[in-house]
Amino acid sequence: MATCKSVLSLLVLFVAAVSAASEERKAIAVLKGDAGVTGNVTFTQVDDGPVTVTGIVTGLSKGNHGFHIHEKGDISMGCTSTKGHFNPEGKKHGGPTDTERHVGDLGNIFAEDNGVAHIAIRDTVVSLHGKNSILGRGVVVHSDQDDLGRGGFADSQTTGHAGTRVACGVIGILHPTGYWTQGNGASSSSPLSLAAILLVTSLVTLISRSTSRWSS
Repeated sequence: MATCKSVLSLLVLFVAAVSAASEERKAIAVLKGDAGVTGNVTFTQVDDGPVTVTGIVTGLSKGNHGFHIHEKGDISMGCTSTKGHFNPEGKKHGGPTDTERHVGDLGNIFAEDNGVAHIAIRDTVVSLHGKNSILGRGVVVHSDQDDLGRGGFADSQTTGHAGTRVACGVIGILHPTGYWTQGNGASSSSPLSLAAILLVTSLVTLISRSTSRWSS
């Protein structure tokens, strides 16, 4: 009976360890512009799940403003040096829910009468690791509404005819501060994974000993 209880306890610990092995990543960008537009944006992702984008931007004119990830995290010459939208697959510009879109196409954010835009976006294309990683890239807020590639303007399918760049920032690591794996999911050498391996080893040893006693 004592052995059974020990095995059950190890099983509970093993399940808890595996559940806890999910890795939450967070990144942040602090936005600044030439016309008094400022803000901050946080990106959160658990394992390979969608990225949740939250934040606030102030100093905007009322209405929609294009909101994109740009290919470079270079603001040495202001927002211009972030270059174009992050588009590793060479697709046309589109909306966040379109199949044909840049990785960096996050649509629009809306500013109220007071010039404040509260950001709440959930996106399944951008990532904080892997081929679509946005770490180290630029975030740009535009002066006008992104037409999502449907406006019929010469630049609709490249920039969404979203106007000038009024604020930008570079996406950097917020949490965890240690090593970030670039593959899918948590690192196989993480402390949690090693703990799970040790638990499995202990479990197998206990079962083997119990089996030997029952058969003797």
